[in-house]
Amino acid sequence: MLSHEQIWGAIDRLAERHDLTPSGLARRAGLDPTSFNKSKRLSADGRLRWPSTESIAKVLDATSASMEQFLTFMRPAGSFSSLPEGGFPRQGSSIPLLGFAQAGAGGFFDDGGFPAGQGWDVVEFPAAPSQKAGVYALEVQGESMMPLYRDGDVLIVEPGAQVRRNDRVVVKTREGEVMAKVLLRQSPRSIELMSLNPEHPNRTIELSDVDWIARIIWASQ
Repeated sequence: MLSHEQIWGAIDRLAERHDLTPSGLARRAGLDPTSFNKSKRLSADGRLRWPSTESIAKVLDATSASMEQFLTFMRPAGSFSSLPEGGFPRQGSSIPLLGFAQAGAGGFFDDGGFPAGQGWDVVEFPAAPSQKAGVYALEVQGESMMPLYRDGDVLIVEPGAQVRRNDRVVVKTREGEVMAKVLLRQSPRSIELMSLNPEHPNRTIELSDVDWIARIIWASQ
């Protein structure tokens, strides 16, 4: 069962992802700006008020978000209790590790960008994994991320985490390309990425071409 708190929390997190207030999100979707205000979530007699399916549909259309993405926002912030089952090691003192070259192949991630399937190695996590369940590691291969990340560096990424402007992120495209960049801007239809290596061009990618995006939270340097 989906709770009243989860539904409204998802709307709030969707707004935050696009640097909007709940009122700004409602306005972008062509709704009354007060539609998602805190005061509208309870009736005068204290009964729970739920957003309509039409309102949610308009919000998803206005932000180019999928229903699957909206559902991921229903998890409490920092909670990954519904991680997929797969062949990667259960997290205790270590987390799954994969090379960037392998990451572009199919079968290593689920639709939400979480690790799944076989073929993962393990690496010791530098902080308590219980504080950030669902994280995994990617090993840099090659010189394309110099001078910030070198061949052999390990990047710890957190799928499902909210990403903001200037965050360092790992992006996988639907064509299987995996890259580490800096998020410059995210619009309802595309993301603009700055390359870590000045010899490589910046990228603008349509959101429809993005498989997943995960925030880099730590690097072994």
